[in-house]
Amino acid sequence: MLNIVLVEPEIPANTGNIARTCAATGCVLHLVKPLGFDISDKAVKRAGLDYWHLVDVRVYENLEDLFAKNNIEEPWFLTTKAPRSYAEARFSSDCWLFFGKETKGLPEDLLKANYDRCLRIPIRAQARSLNLSNSVAVTVFEALRQLEFPHLTGTGIMSDW
Repeated sequence: MLNIVLVEPEIPANTGNIARTCAATGCVLHLVKPLGFDISDKAVKRAGLDYWHLVDVRVYENLEDLFAKNNIEEPWFLTTKAPRSYAEARFSSDCWLFFGKETKGLPEDLLKANYDRCLRIPIRAQARSLNLSNSVAVTVFEALRQLEFPHLTGTGIMSDW
């Protein structure tokens, strides 16, 4: 089971979109406070629509609380400051994908302490970064591709035209 960690997310619609990705893929969503919104915010719920019952959401007071309550053996930290591309990583089914807040990313001390576990999504030099929900989706689907999309439907069904 992949674990998605949002550290201090600020924009409710991004978190809602990420929750929808988690619902569709079976990933667990971990939210680290402070949150820039109330989890019951309409914008969060609207983005997830009728998928909220499929999302395993866990909320923590801070990063220390998250690490104390979980056995995190394979963390990956997504940042524009990383030395290598996410495509170079070899993900396992128990990995943890950490993403920072929209305005600042992950804390610098966390990145420095885990520099060899930092990954980036390659983009043009002129662009600052991708949207948070897009970054999560790109990374989650690369991890799932490597794992051969466990427990996910491999084909769609067309209705008669």
